Parts: sequence; C-alpha cells; structure tokens
Amino acid sequence: MSSCVLHRPFGRFLQFRHYSMHLSEVVKRLDSLASTSLAESWDNVGLLVEPYSKKEIETVMLTNDLTEEVMDEAEERGANFILSYHPPVFRPLKRITSNAWKERIVARCLEKGIAVYSPHTAYDALLGGVNDWLIQAFDGEEVKPIQPSTNSPNYSHRVTVFISDKSEAAALLEKLTDLPDQSAVFIRGEQHVELLCTERTLGSIVTLASGLGNSSSLQLTVTKLEKVPIPGHGMGRKCTIASPMTIQEAVNRIKSYLGLPHVRLALARGVKLESPVRSVAVCAGSGSSVLRGTGADLWLTGEMSHHDVLDATHQGASVILTDHSNSERGFLKKLQPRLHELFSKEINVVISEKDKDPLEIV
Repeated sequence: MSSCVLHRPFGRFLQFRHYSMHLSEVVKRLDSLASTSLAESWDNVGLLVEPYSKKEIETVMLTNDLTEEVMDEAEERGANFILSYHPPVFRPLKRITSNAWKERIVARCLEKGIAVYSPHTAYDALLGGVNDWLIQAFDGEEVKPIQPSTNSPNYSHRVTVFISDKSEAAALLEKLTDLPDQSAVFIRGEQHVELLCTERTLGSIVTLASGLGNSSSLQLTVTKLEKVPIPGHGMGRKCTIASPMTIQEAVNRIKSYLGLPHVRLALARGVKLESPVRSVAVCAGSGSSVLRGTGADLWLTGEMSHHDVLDATHQGASVILTDHSNSERGFLKKLQPRLHELFSKEINVVISEKDKDPLEIV
C-alpha cells in the first residue's frame, strides 16, 4: 500500500492515496463472498488467468462478458483485474495464439498483467446473488431457491455459533476472515454465525469461537455434513406475489427494472394480458432446466428453446424472455458497492461501459 501527493499551482495541494491489494488477497475475499463450491459441477469458476509477476491489484473491472471490446476498455481504464461473470475460458485451450478471439484475450491479459476471475453460477446460487436480485422486480413474498444448494463434498462440517454479546460475535467474524484456507461459506447475522468448513480448519474455528464467548453467552454446534442444504442458497428463485398483478403489469415491471425497451412474451394457453399473476419463478441466463416443474404462473429468464417455451405454455406458465445476459448484467450495479466494502475501499471497482448483450431487437 502506498500514498502520493499531487502538487497543484499556487502552492495548493491535492492529496490522495493510491491503494493496491495483492492478488491472493483479492481472490481470498471474493471466495469468502461466494464460495466456488456453490457453482454447478460443469462450470469453470474462480481465478482463470493469473499473471506471472504482476500481483498487485489496483483496479477491478466488472463485466458480464469479456469480449475484445471490453478488453480494450480494461486496458484503457488501467484495470489489472477483470471479474467476468461468464467465464471467458470454459473449454480447455490447446494453444494460445492470435487466431481466435478468446486466445487473444488470454494472451493480452498475460502480457499486460491482468488477472481474470469468474464467479458465474456461484453468484447464481448465492443468497443475495443474481437470482435474488432478479426476482426483486416483483416485490414477492416467500422467496425461495427452486433448487436448493447442498454442501460441497469439500466441506465436512457445519459450525453454528450464537453469541449473545454482539461485540464478541463481531470479533468472531473478523477473526474468521483471517484464517488461511478456511473454505467456508458464511451466513451472517448480528449475533449468529453459520459456516461450512473443512476438516483442516474445523479445530481452529471451534477454538476461536470458544475463546471469544463465555459459557453463558456462547452456544456452539458442530454438525457432520451429509448433503445438508445451505440455507438460502440455490439455483433459481420462486415467490408468491404480494399485491395483485396482471401479466401486462409484470411485463412493464421487468422492462423498467432491467432498462429494456422490449422483451419477448409467450402467454400460457387460455391466459390474456389482463390475467392475474399469483406466483413467479426466475432463473438468470438460460433457465429451462431450473424452471421446469415449478408450477409458477409466470417464468422469467434470459433464453429458452422453442420447444421448451411450447412445453411451458401448455403446462400453464407464461414466459418472459429478456435475451441471455440482459437477465444478469444489472446485478453488477448491485455488486459494485458490495465489492467496495469487501475490499475495504482499498482498491477501485468499476463497471464496464462496453459490455452488452450481442443480440438486440431491430
């Protein structure tokens, strides 16, 4: 961490501090926000590109897709860490040349010392993640994951701690974030801490917790995990509608919430624009496999195949399609302040202005 002073004319000074954070610490904090174990097994998440020598991170740029236009912007804005929601490296690369656009991006990142990290479906499943953001358009009640997440096989135990003294609970949270290789998912409250951990860190966590609270203020439970659901985490979201709403009103809400001039709508059989909506199911991105069988009146997702849309409408669900990344990109504006706090405002976090869905209605 360093500081510098910028001299201005007439003897006046503008002082500012220029911060940085080591790459390993940036990744550690991102993993503490959303463990990569929340991601689907087929996904490719976490740190994807690591520069060999340039490890100090000053500016993080958020994007939904890392295209060559976004890469140009990252260089222009001095970003040396790109958080790309979609993994730009998904299938194995056999070579890194200038012949294919994804290979060119990786080559440029390595040459310029720019790290690349992708959370993808870890953010989809995360409590407070992409799908929770998406369903907030409806002011729904009883919001629940459609497919609840269960613990990763890498997690062996769940530790639940209740400390009646709020200051001691806060101290525990602070100390837990300093544990190396803790591999834990935190679910936080003012006096309640629940986390998943490995065999390697279980003893340290129990020791820390036991040392902070006295016998009357501390309640600690350790549970051996066997496919235990992680509360609040999971793929997709479903809710009931708090206030009466028609299909047309739901369409208008989505267009306003996502800032889109148009969406695509498939009405269920026998349903009209004036028909009421009592329940909604959402899945950011491509949602057919998650939304199928939810029994909701209305489905919201980015894209679905023609035949999946027909199946949905014949099963009584109307479908709103926004195009794939339009159902995800708006989350970055909510993520930005969370990352500022996560990094203790020590590094800059910006959102790409070049990132956009490749499709538009013309």
